[in-house]
Amino acid sequence: MRLIFLLAALSAAPAFACGPDSDCLVGGRSYRLYLPEGGAPNGAFLFAHGYRGSGAGSMGNPALRRLADALGMAFVALDSEGPDWAIAHTPQAPGQAENREFVYVGAVLDDLVAKGIDPARIVATGFSAGGMLTWTLACGMSERFAGFVPMSGTFWAPVPDSCPAPPANLVHIHGDADPVVPQAGRAIGPARQGSVAKALEMYREEGGFEPAGTGPAPGGMHCARERNPAGQVLEFCSFAGGHDFSTERLRYGIEEVLGAE
Repeated sequence: MRLIFLLAALSAAPAFACGPDSDCLVGGRSYRLYLPEGGAPNGAFLFAHGYRGSGAGSMGNPALRRLADALGMAFVALDSEGPDWAIAHTPQAPGQAENREFVYVGAVLDDLVAKGIDPARIVATGFSAGGMLTWTLACGMSERFAGFVPMSGTFWAPVPDSCPAPPANLVHIHGDADPVVPQAGRAIGPARQGSVAKALEMYREEGGFEPAGTGPAPGGMHCARERNPAGQVLEFCSFAGGHDFSTERLRYGIEEVLGAE
């Protein structure tokens, strides 16, 4: 019986040959992967770290692993090549209009699907600079995700006038007194952070979203909810505070985008 169990385990191992302590290689890049306790994952959330962060650093956050366990989802820690994500108009490349992370994220998604992750239940999220990547993905490759939860970050200015990809479920979470990424944005060297209000306005018009009520939400948030004729959700959730990360708030956002009809 032990031999049969061992052979079965070995035959299954290549599907998840990487994990929280070892890199999953995709081309010349990598990511880290945590599987929830208690069974096969019911989808995944991709987490993009902040400026000068790393996939290994994100994976080292026990609160994110506990969230994965609570949701029954895989936790995928994305990893930038340099200190920041290669998206449009960053301080490192203020004139760059190309978003070069699409290839990397697409390769990660292909690898996850090959590992058996349900492609219909994959959510993109990130904090600070990672929130900026999340908005970029929502605008450029929304068809690959169930929804998006950007936290404390939006586009670098100028905010796009439109998105090439179709609208999707999106919950934006942001502190009302954030000094690092203010909701109105601020200048950083030759670049400037975009306005959250402008990003939401653009996405509202793109998706045909209309008000559907406001109310309190976990983590001390107050959320303005909107829906479009397709049943997709657009929410702006604000809380009293600064540049603060909370898995309680993140869980709300993930459950909202997955629960949208």
